[in-house]
Amino acid sequence: MVAAPEDLLWARGLHYEHEGSPALQDVSVGVREGEILSVVGPRGCGKSTLLGCLSGRLVPVRGEVWFNSVPLHTLSESARERLRLDRFGWIGSEPQLLPELTAWENAALPLLLAGSGHRAARRAACEWLDRLDVGDCARKRPGALLQAQRQRVAIARALVHSPTVVFADEPTAPLHQADRAQVLRTLTTAARSHRITVVLATGQETRMAGVADRTITLVDGRRVGVDTPAASTGPEGRAACSLSV
Repeated sequence: MVAAPEDLLWARGLHYEHEGSPALQDVSVGVREGEILSVVGPRGCGKSTLLGCLSGRLVPVRGEVWFNSVPLHTLSESARERLRLDRFGWIGSEPQLLPELTAWENAALPLLLAGSGHRAARRAACEWLDRLDVGDCARKRPGALLQAQRQRVAIARALVHSPTVVFADEPTAPLHQADRAQVLRTLTTAARSHRITVVLATGQETRMAGVADRTITLVDGRRVGVDTPAASTGPEGRAACSLSV
């Protein structure tokens, strides 16, 4: 696979193993700037491993990962950590908020770790919490929040430092059905409004209808089938969404 000129992030021939068992087998993928790409497949198919390799959290056994002409697969651990802090955001299936911090403090962590002033970090965090409809929770600690509210705080934390790419690994897995579509729309609409690229892993392709620009499928650590474009698109070929963020 050769990267297309518009690819911001791309990988070629990825192989990865978990305790000797293959998790990724010769997987190649390209992600365009501003694109929302969904990675779907059954449990254990390699979705989380792929996001881990693309984000620099994992180093493939074989293969290449490039971000904006930077070879992630050859960077030192400290260089990859700095890149993740500066340029990437991460949302997991569990919010993993610090219980002793308030919602706005949790959301502001990437800015504070990067050296931003306390006042500026708080202002930016509260602005994102407002955009994500949890501004009234800013002073509350995670234990006082509903699961869907905690996940929105985690989304704010992933977006607050204006990352180039956000990786979302099953971000709606712990939520009730009624909350899943709304959280996905919140995340993707916020990302589109700020031209943030999103790589999103989910177990069900049907959830992504009208949300992602393109869908790829993994089965047993391999890419299968052909790329699936969004089922419903807006005026610019993007997935339509009514939520304004």
